[in-house]
Amino acid sequence: MITVRIWFEKRDEASYISLLDMQRVMQRVLKRSGLPVWHTLGFNPHIYMTFSCPLSLGQESLCESVDVKTEAEAPDFAQWQQALNAIMPAGIHVFRVEPVQMKADKIAYACYTISYPAAARAVLEQYNALAAAPVEKKSKRGKKEIDLKAYVPALELKEAGERVEFSVCLPAAQELNLNPALLTGFLEEKFGLSAAEAGILRTALLTAQKTPFC
Repeated sequence: MITVRIWFEKRDEASYISLLDMQRVMQRVLKRSGLPVWHTLGFNPHIYMTFSCPLSLGQESLCESVDVKTEAEAPDFAQWQQALNAIMPAGIHVFRVEPVQMKADKIAYACYTISYPAAARAVLEQYNALAAAPVEKKSKRGKKEIDLKAYVPALELKEAGERVEFSVCLPAAQELNLNPALLTGFLEEKFGLSAAEAGILRTALLTAQKTPFC
C-alpha cells in the first residue's frame, strides 16, 4: 500500500472552509473522482485521510496537503491531479500529487505573508520600536505568555499594490505552534489595526533545518 500526498492551494472563498468541512469536501471529491483510494475497515468505512498542519479559518495557503492511501501498484499521479481538479470547489487547486517522503511531524516552521491596506504602514512601523510584544497563547495545556519579538523581531515592510506586506516564519511544531493570528491580534490590541483587514497567506512549510517540507 502506498501513502499519497495531495498538495493543494486554498485561496479566496475556500479560506473560510473549516478543517471539519474540508475533510467532508475531500471525502466527497475523492469518492466522485473514482480514484483507487483505500478505505478504513470496520462498521463505518471511510477514506483514510491526514492533513498536515491545518490552517485556521480565514487564512489562505499555497502549500496545503492531505495524505491518503492507495492499493494501486503504479498510480498515475498526473491523472490523479487532473481528476481531482476537475471536480474541486472554487478556491482549491491541486498542484502536485506524489508519494509521501516526510511524515508531518517533520514540520517545524510555517512561513506567511501578511498584508494590510497601504495606509497602515506608519502604524506597522511602530512595532519595530517595541522592546517586547507579549501575547497570551491558549492551548489544551493551558495559557502561556509568548513574546512575539523572539520570533518576529521586526516587520520588513514592502509595497504590494494598494497594500503593504511583510513575511514571517513562525514555529509550527508539535511542541510549539504559533498562529499568525496572534500577531495580527497583538497589532489590533496595541495599535488599533483591525485584524479583519489583515490578509494572511501561508507560503511554505519548513523542517527544523529550514528546508522545504515535502
